[in-house]
Amino acid sequence: MLLNILYCIALWIASPLVIYRSARYGRYRRGVRQKFFGVRSDDFTPPLADPASAGAAPVAWFHAVSVGEVNLVAGLIDAFRKSHPEYQVVVSTATDTGYDLAKSRFVDLPVFFCPLDFTWAVDQTLQTLRPRLLVLAELELWPNLIKHAGQWGCRVAIANGRLSERSAKRYGRFSALLAHTFARIDWIGCQDAEIAERFIACGANANAVAITGSIKFDNAPLNRDTAEISRIARWAAVDPWHQIFIAGSTQSGEEEIALATYRQLSAVHRELRLVIVPRHRERFDQVAALIEAAGFQVRRRSEHHIPAEHWGWDTVILVDTVGELRNWWGISRIAFVGGSFGERGGQNMLEPAGYGSAVSFGPNTQNFRDIARRLLAAGGAVRLNTPDDLTTFVGRCLDEPPAADTLGRQARTVVMSHRGATEKTVEQLGRLLGVDVIHIQSRAA
Repeated sequence: MLLNILYCIALWIASPLVIYRSARYGRYRRGVRQKFFGVRSDDFTPPLADPASAGAAPVAWFHAVSVGEVNLVAGLIDAFRKSHPEYQVVVSTATDTGYDLAKSRFVDLPVFFCPLDFTWAVDQTLQTLRPRLLVLAELELWPNLIKHAGQWGCRVAIANGRLSERSAKRYGRFSALLAHTFARIDWIGCQDAEIAERFIACGANANAVAITGSIKFDNAPLNRDTAEISRIARWAAVDPWHQIFIAGSTQSGEEEIALATYRQLSAVHRELRLVIVPRHRERFDQVAALIEAAGFQVRRRSEHHIPAEHWGWDTVILVDTVGELRNWWGISRIAFVGGSFGERGGQNMLEPAGYGSAVSFGPNTQNFRDIARRLLAAGGAVRLNTPDDLTTFVGRCLDEPPAADTLGRQARTVVMSHRGATEKTVEQLGRLLGVDVIHIQSRAA
């Protein structure tokens, strides 16, 4: 009851911002009933076999808060379904973009908006699903959901567990409330030992904590020769002599840095081409204006459905769509991974690394500290300490192609040598469910 009151107070305080963003950007409007009152059986397309009926397949519920987490759990869900075909799998998310991506990625699975952590919404959803397993991607710490799932006989797991030092300190301030929540989690698969120690310090049962490595290594793409990447290359009119520089998952301020680099270097290197992929869609129009203000034409991905005949150096491509960055990295020669010059803590640098692009990122990568450390130690990435360093980095890649090739080759080697977390996670989920574990390879064979 106390939590429900606190949530209502927090919602009331945040309501002006929620109303503004809803009116300005159209956010928070979808899935309101599911979020506030829970999920009903008639919400699902395709339909869900009633878990309460005799002989119905048990339910495994995977929750991925937004686009990044949906991409993260995609491979895990595929592996779980191969290893445990007896389970019905459902997927929840919390954002519009995450929901749209999940619907397109999991066309044969029920997808819904996760209920907010109000008791009535959580109980309604649990009554509808009656899940045997709830898997939370990285960390979604909702006390009511975790507590009530356990009361319904559902095992709760965290896959690819990530807990930053800052988050751990924040949770520590509320240890009287949250330590019990951490202790109720049945299994936590952590990306590294440092993260595992933080979970335990926050109250997780040490016997429930394991180190699996990062699933992101398994999800990183390796093959540029795919239909999706070929379609993008045709749409953009990529020429073999182009040197494509992609600034991906950018936040405010980083587009200007990329444009300044491009303005300086494209005057000398006419083979250079720039693609900008902002992190948040509400900034698409703003970034388009920035590109034009910098003196370039802008070609927006959402507004041009016919492939271009020519991509001139004076045109910057703006990818103003959601969920495509993974494939756009596949045409890149040079990559800057955004969110790393501001306070966001970086974004996933393994996708360009897997393709063998020359990878760079700014000084702030605390959300991907272990991955960044491994890439840097192997000579598979370059950390940029100042915005001017981006110009130096891109210029060197253009002036010294063998150096860029070596950087990309080392990045790809790091990705390939750290795969395997998905299989470990599926095996542990099987043990959590009390079933005989069959390796993914054996089941697939």
